[in-house]
Amino acid sequence: MLCACSGEQFKFDEPPQSPESLATRDFSASGLSSRTTGDWESKLEDFQVDEAESTLKEALSLNYEEARALLGRLEYQRGNFDAALQVFQGIDIKGLTPKMINAIVERIQYRKPRSKGEIVPPSVMSMHSVSLLVEAILLKAKSLEELAQHREAAKECGIILDILESALPNGIPEGIGEDCKLEEMFHKALELLPALWTNAGLLDEAISSYRRALIRPWNLNPQKLAGVQKELASMLLYSAVEATLPPQLQQWGLASPQSNIEEAILLLLVLMSKVASGEIKWNEEIMDHLTYALSIVGQFELLAEHVEQALPGIYNRAERWYLLALCYTAAGQNEAALNLLKKVSGCSESKNKPHIPSFLLGAKLCSQDPMHAHEGISFARKVLDLADNHNQHFIGQAHKFLGVCHGNAARISLSDSERVLLHKESLNSLNNAALNRKEDPEVMYSLGLENMLQRNLGVAFENAIVCTEMMAGNSVKGWKLLALAVSAEQRFKDAQTVVEFALDDAGRIDQFELLRLKATLQIAQEQPKQAIETYRILLSLIQAQRDNQANYPEQSHIFKSEVLAERNLELAAWQDLAHIYTKIGSWSDARICVDKAKFMEFHSPRSWHVTGMLFEAQSLHKEALVSFSIALSVEPDYVPSIVATAEVLMKLGTQSFSIARSFLMHALRLDPTNHEAWLNLGLISKMEGSLKQAAEFFQAAHELKLSAPIQSFL
Repeated sequence: MLCACSGEQFKFDEPPQSPESLATRDFSASGLSSRTTGDWESKLEDFQVDEAESTLKEALSLNYEEARALLGRLEYQRGNFDAALQVFQGIDIKGLTPKMINAIVERIQYRKPRSKGEIVPPSVMSMHSVSLLVEAILLKAKSLEELAQHREAAKECGIILDILESALPNGIPEGIGEDCKLEEMFHKALELLPALWTNAGLLDEAISSYRRALIRPWNLNPQKLAGVQKELASMLLYSAVEATLPPQLQQWGLASPQSNIEEAILLLLVLMSKVASGEIKWNEEIMDHLTYALSIVGQFELLAEHVEQALPGIYNRAERWYLLALCYTAAGQNEAALNLLKKVSGCSESKNKPHIPSFLLGAKLCSQDPMHAHEGISFARKVLDLADNHNQHFIGQAHKFLGVCHGNAARISLSDSERVLLHKESLNSLNNAALNRKEDPEVMYSLGLENMLQRNLGVAFENAIVCTEMMAGNSVKGWKLLALAVSAEQRFKDAQTVVEFALDDAGRIDQFELLRLKATLQIAQEQPKQAIETYRILLSLIQAQRDNQANYPEQSHIFKSEVLAERNLELAAWQDLAHIYTKIGSWSDARICVDKAKFMEFHSPRSWHVTGMLFEAQSLHKEALVSFSIALSVEPDYVPSIVATAEVLMKLGTQSFSIARSFLMHALRLDPTNHEAWLNLGLISKMEGSLKQAAEFFQAAHELKLSAPIQSFL
């Protein structure tokens, strides 16, 4: 067949200026006809020959560039990339580009309804020629890629996109690829170009290439389109390059994302909707990327929704509940998370393999709330019962949470014997955790905190020192524990020195908490003026931070947790200031601070408690009782108001002693370590003449007395 293509059929626009390449050196009309099919078949695979024959049949005649395109393809298929590149470089793509664009435009126009005999003008380049030249550009880019010239390869590949975008500004219409390879070559170029820019180290160009592939309908099949969207989302998330949005979005007036992360999230949400509708197959990478992106911006509720939407079979029930629990606890909805984790340990899962991470997470969440202490003990024990040689890393954590939950259970226990047993179990578990996780500062922190709460102050101080050393002085949490341990020994000045040292390395929220602790230590040292100044600095810093956040409303979801923490600290600061002004007799200032606290949180029991203390300081006992009652109506077990109510009743006369005693006994059931309750019981016994009993109560109050920082921060 090749011999049938005579020299006259191969007309060149100009004589070829061939490089010293085997493919081009002998390629001429006579040269080609002199080569027999046997000579060619000795060098080419059968499928390559068939492809060449088909191309030549359709072309009828070849010009110089088309001949080079074919020969370059053959050299590329042989793996002669240098030779292929030399052949392709002889094609004047720049000069042919307008003709190629015009050919594509004419082809689209003549695809519209027309008479049966109407044909494309003969002066227009055929679509076969366009496809052949586009393939040549693509193979030239691939040859450059093989030769590690990625930047040059990307530039060549970009030419294909430029041609198609110029000819088809609204995308590729259906059916254009039915009788030529143009669409196929273009799709390959769309996928190749971002990879080339990435390998060249130009990530912003790679992102731009992905966007070019998505900004118009290019007839990509759903799976390939999803692949481009996923890769773009991945690069936007991890490339650390803030690439500007393409101008087309602004020209078309479309709502555009404000950042790379927002754009990535939108792409991933589109992909998740395609998965849910069955348009594309499930891809765990999509969920991984979405989890990371939504975690960055704090949209954990939205993440939970997409975990719930995952089709059955992707996750088993325990895994789904566990992932949902992680989402809800990250969003601050610990109760919802616990309810899900209880399902994992429910009877419906008794026949399934236990999900140890769920039990461990349940123990962790329960350790943060004394009201769930007994449930936390149950979760932690399940981990210890199920852990084997493959789960040794869980044992230390389980012991830690078990110890914390035992300690919390002890503090809410109404039985003295049970309380003693729980305290003992708490220290045993935490010591076991310290043995299993010797290098874990969190374990040492929990052990030190528990020893402090149990009034083992010497051991607590040693634990705090070890914890700080483990954290290498880089954790405010460790410094804070050390400051509290020192202050518990009434060494307030030393504790303040520790706090000031920690302030140098503290982050914003930690700095605010440390400033409040510093002010509380100054109060304990009877330095109200210094404390007031410290609170002034704290409130001014919080206000400055609020103003700064207001300048970036689009990032409000990122600041959500910080805003809540700052608000709680501001509320506590106003309440603390009201208490200070009350103690120094500045009633008007105290009233201003109380009003500010109530304006921020009207139903805060502490705000009403401070109001009652202000009334009591002015000898307005009835008004004080009303305020304490309101505090207790908001939180019936608010111990400070229970004790304060008893104190007011004691001042109203001996006839109220029995009622005051019942209040104090109730306070001690809730908090057996409250030294003020023990002190007031001693006063009642003394006034009633029970001196021996009064001495016992006073001794208990003296042994249990803690500094103000311990009461405020533990």
